[in-house]
Amino acid sequence: MDKRIATLAEAVAGIPDGASVMIGGFGGSGAPIELIHALIDRYLATGSPKNLTVINNNAGNGHVGIAALIEQGMVAKMVCSFPRSADPRVFTELYLSGKIELELVPQGTLAERIRAGGAGIPAFYTPTAYGTDLANGKPVAEFDGRHYVQERWLKADFALIKAEAGDTHGNLTYRMAGRNFGPIMAMAAACTIAQVSRAVEAGSIDPEAVITPGIFVDMIVEVPSPQQEEALNRAGAHHP
Repeated sequence: MDKRIATLAEAVAGIPDGASVMIGGFGGSGAPIELIHALIDRYLATGSPKNLTVINNNAGNGHVGIAALIEQGMVAKMVCSFPRSADPRVFTELYLSGKIELELVPQGTLAERIRAGGAGIPAFYTPTAYGTDLANGKPVAEFDGRHYVQERWLKADFALIKAEAGDTHGNLTYRMAGRNFGPIMAMAAACTIAQVSRAVEAGSIDPEAVITPGIFVDMIVEVPSPQQEEALNRAGAHHP
């Protein structure tokens, strides 16, 4: 089955209003900028999708990528660990005006909730956040004399991720730190869309080098020279 999609616009065409979308990236490392911008372009042309729940490590910087997605009013809720990073003005202004909801999740807990979603584990216990406001309303249990907070799995309708190489079957490799959340998000989403720097034929990737097996990937779209969020921000870029 050939999972290659010809254009970015086609790749994101099926994301509806109200969808939950996991977006890979640790800051700009591994962030699928082109897929995010294609989603924004679709919204500007059609008015959809909107009211999205976006799950990411942060709430974006500057006026590109996730920050641009938020700036267009497409995001109803952010689930993230770092809503305030280098230049978070877009999210901050909307949050303070009550126009976007925030679910704050410690970074390790966020990663484990996503991993649990992909592994089919509905809940787990962690000591992180015990005794803080983040634990309010959550079940607490004691194990070996220490208190732990129950956290639920985290799944999504779609995942947008960035990989280095992808073959026609959807098998993926990543470049260094760009790997971050991509593999677990691919497992936790009902539909995974990956932008890859190189689209190759099946069998071109050594099976020992595959990080995300193609069974977890629905579409790949080739972006030979992907943009880097930090470089765009240093240049003062805005999207659109």
